[in-house]
Order: sequence, then structure tokens, then C-alpha cells
Amino acid sequence: MFLTKKHISRRTMLQGAGVALCLPLLDAMIPARTAFADTAAAVKPRVGFVYVPHGAVEKFWVPKSAGKGFEFSPILKPMESLRDYVTLFTNIRNKSGERQNPPHGITEQTWLTVQDPQMNTWGPEAGVSVDQMIAKAIGQDTPLTSLELCAEPGGATSYTGLNRSLPLEGNPRKVFNTMFGPGDSNADRIARLKATDSLLDYVLESSASLNRKLGAADRALVSDYLQSVREVEGRVSKLMAKADSLGQLPDAPRGTPDDFTELVDVQFEMVALAFQTGQTRVASLRMIKEASMRTFPSINVDEAYHPLSHHGENPDKQEKLRRVQTWQMERFAKFAQKLQSIKEGNHNLLDTSMILYGSNLGNSDLHNCSQLPTLVIGKGGNFKGGQHISAPKDTPLANVLLTMSQRAGVKLEHFGDATGTFSEA
Repeated sequence: MFLTKKHISRRTMLQGAGVALCLPLLDAMIPARTAFADTAAAVKPRVGFVYVPHGAVEKFWVPKSAGKGFEFSPILKPMESLRDYVTLFTNIRNKSGERQNPPHGITEQTWLTVQDPQMNTWGPEAGVSVDQMIAKAIGQDTPLTSLELCAEPGGATSYTGLNRSLPLEGNPRKVFNTMFGPGDSNADRIARLKATDSLLDYVLESSASLNRKLGAADRALVSDYLQSVREVEGRVSKLMAKADSLGQLPDAPRGTPDDFTELVDVQFEMVALAFQTGQTRVASLRMIKEASMRTFPSINVDEAYHPLSHHGENPDKQEKLRRVQTWQMERFAKFAQKLQSIKEGNHNLLDTSMILYGSNLGNSDLHNCSQLPTLVIGKGGNFKGGQHISAPKDTPLANVLLTMSQRAGVKLEHFGDATGTFSEA
């Protein structure tokens, strides 16, 4: 038997004029006779955290049945086509977020830290968010240890220590340039981009040389990948051009609802591109901030989000909240479908990712931190998917976070008030 498969390094990059662009995993990067599951790329999953504010209306979120045959609730309906990748947890509580003075004051901060910042009781890593613990373990050999994004400015969800937050980047162009853009300074970067309009123009010669070493399937994958990069560049440019045309304005609503939907979607695409190109294995996206005053006219919700969240059990207000919370899930489902469409070896990116979607409030009217919306999408870390796990009442959110950290390869036995992990997940 003759093995003629050519092998190129996983670290191969397209280079030119000072630009280095990482490639997705190609068949040619996997040595002959090596199964995809045996490669380094399969060992370390991508781990994501997506935060939404103001909880979820329980009657529209919690399915009527548990187990594998559960029926998707109205808010979860956009995820139904991805059933096999969905692990839903209910009856989850985070006691650390229940000090509500002032209201919403520590809601975001305690989601991934499960640590009241006024109580340093759990050792030297108290106050470190779980995403940063995971990044420390699996992100040291990637260009970016972790990536923290938002679509609405303010607040934070990621912490490197007690009260030491990481800033959230809300500008897709800055995110893109952080990952790919040339130049040591902003002026240098702008000059280079103005000269060519695209960083891809720098690497075309390099990609042509690489293609001569690849098989037909890999050539097609590289072509699709570069086209994906080009499309994202175009979308970011259009979005920023619209903002630039308004000039310097004081703080105000960020344009039309369609613009905000586009911004959220582009930020999700930044995460997908970062995962695809190996820029990072750990990313978080805070979609909307706590106590947000945003309105959503495109889905017939003209009342500001935060006042609306205090629904007082009013059915009309709860229905408007359902629309907003379904819109948020639609954005997340679109992102998950994007990951599913990206081929990597014999799998797709959703097979090697585990991404937590959730909020640190349950009933927003009461500011409580029980019955938290908590969902993991993906089969990274050997998550089984396809099930609704109805946990015992008031199971700590820390149990979910500890499960994810251990599945990501972090040697962590305790985290916050965790009482165990989910072996059935």
C-alpha cells in the first residue's frame, strides 16, 4: 500500500507584505493513517459564552417534558433544527448574584465567576471567571488567549481576578484588525488597508503557491474560507461606513433595529471566524447589557427593554418579552448554524465546540437568580446533545461551569459553590 498524501503543518499561514493569515484545518494537515479524532485540533475544543440580560419568561422557556424527546418551547424554537447539538439545563440557580443592591449591580459579574465580589471566600482564584480559567489552560498556544466581544457597550462578564474585568470590544472592525489586520499602529494599518482595500490582497500569491500542494478538496476548502473572510470584510466595511456617515454624535440609539441585528450577527461572525482560523479557542459575547434601554421596533416592541423586563405578570408585556427573547435566540441559532456549516476534517466546528448561552436572571420582574436560562450548544468536550436535563431544584450554575471547564481539559475539582458535575450531559 502506497501513501501519497502530502502533509503540511497545522501552523501553515498565508503570508505576504507583512501579513500572516491563519488557515482552517485541512485534510493535508492530518498525517496519513491518522484519524481526525487523534489530531491535536480535536483534543482542545472551542469554548464560548453568550450572555443575554433580563432572564427569560419561564412559561415560554421551560419545555413541558425532559429527556431526549422534549418539545422545544416558543423561545427555544429557533434551535429545533439543531436538536442533536442542544443540551438544555433547567432548575439552575446562582446564589452569588442575588445581592441586588443596587439592582443589576453584580448580575453580569457573577455569571461566570459565581462569586459575590464582596466575598473573597473561595481561595486565590476567587473572582476569576470560568472562561479565563479555560483560556489559561487551552489558549496559551493561540494568537489570542481569549476574545471578549459585545454588541452594546458597558459592563463586563470576563474577569482575571476579583473585580479585574476584561473590556468588551463592540467594534467589529477593531475585532477584525485585532485578528488579521496589518500594521504596528493604527495609522500604519489604515495606510496599508487604503492601499489595497483588503488584507486578502496581500496573501493571494501565497495562496496560489499553497494550492499547488493541495488536493482538490483542500483547494475548494481554502477557496471557500478566503471567500468567507472577504464576505465578512465587506459586511464590516458596510456597517462602519453607515456609522461614519453620521459624523460625531453624542450617545444615542445605535441606528435602526436592522442595524443592530446586523451588528449582533457580524459580532457572532467574528467569533466563528476566530474559531475557524485558530485565532482563539475561547470567546465570549455579551449580546445586550443588563438594564438596557434598547427598543426593538422591527419585532413590534417599542417599549425599552429594562422597563419591559419588570412585567408584573402582565400577559401583554410577557408576550413582548417573548418576542425579544426569541429574537436573541434566532441570532444565536444563526451563529450555531454557521459553525455547523464549517467543515473541519471529518467533522464541523459545532462538533468541536461547546458554547454556553444564558442569563444570570430568571424572573426579571423579581430580579431573582433561579430558573436561569442555561443552554449549551455543540458536542465539543463530548457533550452528548439532544436532551433537556431537568436538574434538582436550585442546582448551582457552578455545576454547569465546572462541567464545561473539565470537558475543556481544565484540571479543576472545585469551582464556586459547585456540588458536582453533569455526567449525563
